[in-house]
Amino acid sequence: MWTILRITKLLLVALFSLVCSSVTATVSYDDKAIIINGQRRILISGSIHYPRSTPEVSTPMWLFMWPDLIQKAKDGGLDVIQTYVFWNGHEPSPGKYYFKGSYDLVKFIKLIQLAGLYVHLRIGPYVCAEWNFGGFPVWLKYVPGIEFRTDNQPFKIENEYGPVEWEIGAPGKAYTKWAAKMAVGLGTGVPWIMCKQEDAPDPLVSILASLINPKCGQKSGLAVEVLISLSVGFQYHGGTNFGRTSAGLFVATSYDYDAPIDEYGSLRGPKWGHLRDLHKAIKLCEPALVSAYPTVTWLGNNLEAHVFNSKSGACAAFLSNYDPKSSVKVTFQNMQYNLPPWSISILPDCKNVVFNTARISSQSSLMKMIPVSSGSFPWQSYSEETPSSDQSDTLAMDGLWEQLNVTKDVSDYLWYLTEVNIASDEGFLKNGENLVLTVMSAGHALSVFINGQLSGTVYGGLENPKLTYSDSVKLRAGINKISLLSIAVGLPNVGLHFETWNAGVLGPVSLKGLNEGTRDLTRHKWSYKVGLKGEALSLHTISGSSSVEWVEGSLVAQNQPLTWYKTSFNAPRGDDPLALDMSSMGKGQIWINGKGIGRHWPGYIAHGSCSDCWYAGTYDEKKCQSNCGEPSQRWYHVPRSWLKPGGNLLVVFEEWGGNPTQISLVRRTTERVCVDIFEEQPTPQNWNMLSSRKVNSRQPKAHLWCAPGQKISKIQFASYGMPQGTYGSFKEGSCHAHKSYVAVEKNCIGKQACLVTVAPEFFGGDPCPDTSKKLSVEAVCS
Repeated sequence: MWTILRITKLLLVALFSLVCSSVTATVSYDDKAIIINGQRRILISGSIHYPRSTPEVSTPMWLFMWPDLIQKAKDGGLDVIQTYVFWNGHEPSPGKYYFKGSYDLVKFIKLIQLAGLYVHLRIGPYVCAEWNFGGFPVWLKYVPGIEFRTDNQPFKIENEYGPVEWEIGAPGKAYTKWAAKMAVGLGTGVPWIMCKQEDAPDPLVSILASLINPKCGQKSGLAVEVLISLSVGFQYHGGTNFGRTSAGLFVATSYDYDAPIDEYGSLRGPKWGHLRDLHKAIKLCEPALVSAYPTVTWLGNNLEAHVFNSKSGACAAFLSNYDPKSSVKVTFQNMQYNLPPWSISILPDCKNVVFNTARISSQSSLMKMIPVSSGSFPWQSYSEETPSSDQSDTLAMDGLWEQLNVTKDVSDYLWYLTEVNIASDEGFLKNGENLVLTVMSAGHALSVFINGQLSGTVYGGLENPKLTYSDSVKLRAGINKISLLSIAVGLPNVGLHFETWNAGVLGPVSLKGLNEGTRDLTRHKWSYKVGLKGEALSLHTISGSSSVEWVEGSLVAQNQPLTWYKTSFNAPRGDDPLALDMSSMGKGQIWINGKGIGRHWPGYIAHGSCSDCWYAGTYDEKKCQSNCGEPSQRWYHVPRSWLKPGGNLLVVFEEWGGNPTQISLVRRTTERVCVDIFEEQPTPQNWNMLSSRKVNSRQPKAHLWCAPGQKISKIQFASYGMPQGTYGSFKEGSCHAHKSYVAVEKNCIGKQACLVTVAPEFFGGDPCPDTSKKLSVEAVCS
């Protein structure tokens, strides 16, 4: 029961702002919709994780503040902000709670309420979420008798359980029923949701992780799942895994997730605008969707119509074309409609199309990283010590111990230290040969030092974090010091009983090539040292960095392992988001003014097959891959709210070796904006149906805008007709209106934003009558 009480206490704290609010509502649901104060509602939900962004208030209001993200979500059509509750951030040690800074959940909820939105609070407290240990505090692993994710009395908490229930069978089903009964018994007065739970016990809402975006689903997810009253909350803003919060299996510092609001807090076009338009279209359908069941009719091969026709007269239709390649004309209720491949057309009155999933009218922005640091930073360096087993601050034990059992995750680093005595008559010494050292580790990365010198580095991979180091090492007669630095890259966050998963050097460890043959070092006396000397001295802070002597000028170490670097810089002017270009470094960690930016690892290369992208059709994780052969991450987000006007301390710890003189501070700015919009395409600017239910105008408008402080300085490309290509690679087609550039330049040059009507009369006439045309524009912002 201790766990339930602990969860309940956390929940009560998290809901404090709602309890104290003067706004009250009754919330329930039926088989058609969520019901608020007796009214059925379509609620669009998206996830924003509060610890993956920054709450600080500054002047001016820098991007990436909580209020800014919340407002952009509201402008994008969301009704609900969903978030997990991150237990390991709120209770890092038993009974000691933390609700400050980026973990101020109460403040986050109040800001959402202030914006007029609802909160979907997923209290977990297991969250998965590619978050370190799935959101569990490490101390939970050591509760007597505990087993994660099963019908275990000390555990009894869950999230996204369906796949695990299927794997373990009857105990999982019993556990699901217990969880449902416990949740409802708390009497919170709002519906509970079980994610990835196809058979959630009533009265819990069963929701699969489906996105109200038809282009991202299988066939069954097209017209049907658009009817979900409460989306499970697709990642609307991913954010950043600051510090050491990212999970195991090498989850990157960036948690961008290609979300509608990108990691830096900027709108990602055209996705944000396209989803906004979809959300508006769904809301226009709300009267029919919440009061009628759908009637499904076949309009032809791969063609369906889902019609909602209520007794009150409200009608909404969804016309679906499942063919991934071919456009088709269909007849529906005595009217003709053109359906692009793999798309849905939405008709809020069962007559007029206001949205098609394949017709994108919103702007796309091409972003650029521009260096702002003048010259290289004035770096200073400090070499981390390689410890040995005879030092007084090490812990000596027989055999090899699992890493987490020793470190309790207070550090990524654990030293395994031992000594090897080599007799002077060993044959390999006389022959000038080396021995072969073999070290087997459960992961994630390992650096091997022989007598204080780096011998080699290995690391695991996404599919298998385990690793083996096997290479020749040079030993001398007498005592040789072997120092193994085992490096964790986050703890596991998913799977069955992941509390039993191991990290660190578990062996065997052996030396091959001796007179005796192979010597097993596994059961040797090993000494252990948790963390680095630089960590103990807090070199990443202003006070700690002054406690040692740093090397500067021409003596600064380059391409040396286990090296600390520090410098200072002034904050650039302006509102552009900032990042550090770490492409010249290997692997380590970064801090700004004592706050952890995260683990850097540009040395980890993204593998895969990158080719031309065609979004239509079913989706899988290998589709439309990008940046193959490049570092999995190059730029590391620096929140502006963490900076002072001057004298900002930047500290980097480098594990492998790199060139700090090539690190640069960059600003992320809008370089170009693009639109690609068809004529006779419904666009939000022309939707009049919400109030009048009349047919909307057939003249869509292309909307272009630059970031605040920028203006449209040049029209790089403009063509009304049949232009070819995509954003960044447009070219004129066989049909092109000769006044395309003139019309766009007249409307847009020198403006921060502009509208261009997509119709022949604005471009000097129709360049190819009786042909479907579009306008493609690419504009430069400066």
